[in-house]
Amino acid sequence: QVQLVESGGGSVQTGGSLRLSCAASGRTFGTYAMAWFRQAPGKEREFVAAISWSGGSIYYADFVKGRFSISRDNAKKTVYLQMSSLKPEDTAVYYCAMRYVGITTNPMYDYWGQGTQVTVSS
Repeated sequence: QVQLVESGGGSVQTGGSLRLSCAASGRTFGTYAMAWFRQAPGKEREFVAAISWSGGSIYYADFVKGRFSISRDNAKKTVYLQMSSLKPEDTAVYYCAMRYVGITTNPMYDYWGQGTQVTVSS
C-alpha cells in the first residue's frame, strides 16, 4: 500500500510563487509516473502536469506552460511542482497522484494524496 502526502500549499498574491512537494511512503514496485491535478470549488478535477519515472516524458496543461515546472527525486520518492506567476484562477486544491503503468494526462492514477490548498489573491 502506498500513501502520498502533499505539502507546500498556502496563500500568495498574484504573481507570487509556491513550491509543492509530494512524498510517497509504503511499498512501491517497479517504475511509476507521477502527476499533479487540481480542483476548484464547483469544478471537475483537471490535469496540471505529469512526469515519467526517468523524467524523459513531461506533460503540462496549456494553462500552466511557462509558469509551472514539475520534477522528481526518485531516491526520496518525491515529486515537486514549482509554481510561478500565479494567478487567481490557479486557486484550487492540488492533488498528487502516482500511476504504475505509463504516463497519462487522464485521471487514471493508482494512488492519490489528500490535497493541499493553494489560494492566489489579487
